[in-house]
Amino acid sequence: MQELHDAPLAPLTTFRLGGPATRLLTATTDAEVIDAVREADTAGTPLLIVGGGSNLVIGDKGFAGTALRIATKGFELDGTKLELAAGEVWTDAVERTVEAGLAGIECLAGIPGSAGATPIQNVGAYGQEVSATITEVVAYDRTVGETVTLANAECAFSYRHSRFKAEPDRYVVLRVRFELEDADGLSAPIKYPETARTLGVEAGDRVPAATVRETVLKLRAGKGMVLDPEDHDTWSAGSFFTNPILTDAQFAAFRARVAERLGPDAQAPAFPAGEGLTKTSAAWLIDKAGFTKGYGSGPARISTKHTLALTNRGEATTEDLLALAREVVAGVREAFGVTLVNEPVTVGASL
Repeated sequence: MQELHDAPLAPLTTFRLGGPATRLLTATTDAEVIDAVREADTAGTPLLIVGGGSNLVIGDKGFAGTALRIATKGFELDGTKLELAAGEVWTDAVERTVEAGLAGIECLAGIPGSAGATPIQNVGAYGQEVSATITEVVAYDRTVGETVTLANAECAFSYRHSRFKAEPDRYVVLRVRFELEDADGLSAPIKYPETARTLGVEAGDRVPAATVRETVLKLRAGKGMVLDPEDHDTWSAGSFFTNPILTDAQFAAFRARVAERLGPDAQAPAFPAGEGLTKTSAAWLIDKAGFTKGYGSGPARISTKHTLALTNRGEATTEDLLALAREVVAGVREAFGVTLVNEPVTVGASL
């Protein structure tokens, strides 16, 4: 297991921000992961788990403790059953399942990060979420000091949330198991309107999974959501804020604010989110509050391609990024009475 001291963490994140860790370990097997976690827990050393770094905002002072980078490998496909080691590159795994003619995660192409992070965040995009195909998550439970297997129902999945996110210091994901679909090379039914429009099909239709994957990659690239070292619009964590979910009373108050600010004919995006709940669009809120694409004059700005992405233009600090995030949150709250919640995990920093 590789060990470094006073190790830079910024290169391990898609933001390319943050100070060093006192100690950085890189584990390439499940056993190494478990050993490193047990060692830190026994010694009482603060521990930071690092996967693909695509959902991580690290403070400028870094991390005073042990950072454990999970670089395990393992892609096992048995019929429609898929098992991924936590360190597998997610977008590569999606490509391989599509090449195998399987459906279920093709709309999640191009999402940066590692496979082990997907159940934590219940990663989703373009009408799919991993919770729909995950059957089990194998994790090291730091509370009991042993490896456990959690079935889908035990993971408490919800919108961009899970049991693993609710208890961030308890579980370290080791492996993720999926049940995909053999639809003779076709995709799962298309759910997302933008995807259907781009494909020229109706919602519910199936098309070749490879075509869906390619279409999603193009849509994501057009929004700066596919990593490119030369494109600062991709130096981000993707969507920085989650889409707000409002109660009926909150949504009524929100609609009144929309009418007051934008006129009586203005219609905010609204999607059913369960009984008595409505989801609206964070990107719409940000834009209508005056934070348009490219907003900002400093080294941290809103993406020129997508209002939901905050970006490092190359010379930013974490504090530059957080200052922009706070400005956006305050502006949206003042305009519409809705408080945005950040999607990335913050370490040694906060909004």
